[in-house]
Amino acid sequence: MIDARDLRFRWPGAAADCLRIDALQVGRGRTLFLHGPSGSGKSTLLGLMAGVLLPAAGSVRLLGTDWAALSGARRDGFRADHVGYLFQQFNLLPYLSVLDNVRLPCRFSRRRRERARQRSGGAAAAARALLHEVGLGEALWPRPAAQLSVGQQQRVAAARALIGTPELVIADEPTSALDAARRDAFVELLLRECRAAGSTLVFVSHDERLAPHFDEQLSLPAINRAERVDG
Repeated sequence: MIDARDLRFRWPGAAADCLRIDALQVGRGRTLFLHGPSGSGKSTLLGLMAGVLLPAAGSVRLLGTDWAALSGARRDGFRADHVGYLFQQFNLLPYLSVLDNVRLPCRFSRRRRERARQRSGGAAAAARALLHEVGLGEALWPRPAAQLSVGQQQRVAAARALIGTPELVIADEPTSALDAARRDAFVELLLRECRAAGSTLVFVSHDERLAPHFDEQLSLPAINRAERVDG
């Protein structure tokens, strides 16, 4: 699913690389727990995996495609087709309803729209099914996302990332605002949905107590070193 080689990344104007990984492979359908202190490059690595960022040196391939070989527009389309992204701040559109927020990836990706049709009969049906799975009742579906609690917004964001069964789901510190019980329940939900869909999951958290739930673990120390994850 993910194949990174000789990876180096440096922010513009920086004197040194902030990320250096010689080899990183993550297999299809595997779950990876990524952890490390603040500033170790976790979110940067996620951005490189998703093609939001491009490396200064080396390569990152998703499903055999080198992100750097694509134009900006083609990267956007490839990402929409194959990557579900769950942001730490959720990044829901506040004026859209819960249902419309979940359906949003299917508006940008014909591939995910077709998968939703094959699996559930359509994007709207897939969104409703996922909202039931994450425990959000029908009374909330017409509400603008801005009217939801933090926990409710988190579950909407998870459903949005999962709709259309993307091959890769990336979750960037999605449980940081939750108490322990809700955190554990959410992680189990996300793992269950990804495994049911056959999606690879890359999950970032500073909370290493979550690590045993995942197939693989990767530590990014403050000074990166080469690490490898095979699966």
